[in-house]
Amino acid sequence: MATKNANHTLKSPDAVALLKSDHRQVEQWFEEFEKARSAKVKQRLATEICNALRVHTEIEEEIFYPAFLQATKDADMHHEAVVEHDGAKKLIAEIEESDPSDDYFDSKVHVLSEMIKHHVKEEEKPDGMFAEARKSKMDLAALGQQLRHRKAELMETAEAT
Repeated sequence: MATKNANHTLKSPDAVALLKSDHRQVEQWFEEFEKARSAKVKQRLATEICNALRVHTEIEEEIFYPAFLQATKDADMHHEAVVEHDGAKKLIAEIEESDPSDDYFDSKVHVLSEMIKHHVKEEEKPDGMFAEARKSKMDLAALGQQLRHRKAELMETAEAT
């Protein structure tokens, strides 16, 4: 119990809270993209979305998903999440190779938004991956620290390029 209180004092989100926070940020950027009229704004938002999703999928796949699979043995839920990530990564690559002058740019971002909404719904539903993680013996506080550290590394690399 002392560890939990210490983490609360530091206001460090656990793994699930951190990943949900990422979800909310990307959802906000997708909403802004849908309302945007300027090609410059659309490009900036698409770049933010793609960078954030690339980092988010990487930290989930490197840290959270393996820990989830080990703790729950739920291979089906794990595999579905990985397959959803693979589809999103392909579309992210297409968006990154494109720009708002492409007739399909807005459609690609919109379809990515729909894919991500589905994925988030699957992870966050009452019997989804995050709920199962909370029920398991996963150390979500320690995983949160690992995710935060790796996310910072990846964001620094992304900003340097």
